[in-house]
Amino acid sequence: MTFIDLSAESAVAGGSTNLRGYLATPPGPGPFPAVVMIHEAFGLDANSMGHADRLARAGYLTLAVDLFSDGRRRCLVATMQSLVSGHGTAFTDISVARAWLAGASDSTGRTGVIGFCMGGGFALLAAHDGFDAAAVNYGKLPGHPEEALRDACPIVANFGARDKTLKGAAARLETVLDDLGIENDVKEFPHAGHAFLNESEAGPAVLRPLMRVLGIGPDPESAPEAWQRIEDHFARHLKTTAP
Repeated sequence: MTFIDLSAESAVAGGSTNLRGYLATPPGPGPFPAVVMIHEAFGLDANSMGHADRLARAGYLTLAVDLFSDGRRRCLVATMQSLVSGHGTAFTDISVARAWLAGASDSTGRTGVIGFCMGGGFALLAAHDGFDAAAVNYGKLPGHPEEALRDACPIVANFGARDKTLKGAAARLETVLDDLGIENDVKEFPHAGHAFLNESEAGPAVLRPLMRVLGIGPDPESAPEAWQRIEDHFARHLKTTAP
């Protein structure tokens, strides 16, 4: 495992004091297109690092930025407030991670952003912040998406029809992006719920029975297609030369 200390860069930008991230590097010689990965509300856990490793195997220099670097309990409320307001330390941290990747010697400079759950919401809001492509997975839509998503980069999005926390989100997102003229590929998987791309259940064990009732958890039948959609989207926008 390789963890990167981003605290010096973050201090200059005004982000988290102890900002760090998990770096997953593709095999073979670079340079590689890059991806900033944003974790779920449970933090930078085994599922998150597994997602980063998967993207690295697909050829992307992937930095999973830890939005709870200054302590999960301390950061969770502030991070959620940032997600609601559309600004704050979390967005600074994401920008620091993007800049670090863009300047890395083994990066081509073309950079995407991907998020899951809470991170999916952040990926949506960051899609107009210098990224070349975005992948949103069961992310909450912003309060005023017509304004927040204007001038966003191309977006691929995966939702689950059994996700009781995001009813109607997929259709709403597709409509907004179409109206804004933003390239998009949004799909709602009929048999999937929230967090269906995870390989294992996440969060405290005491909450897992409730999470299953809410349709939260892995779906190994839907996940392969969703991952293929992500990889196809990134290949189209990150592995090609900019026009």
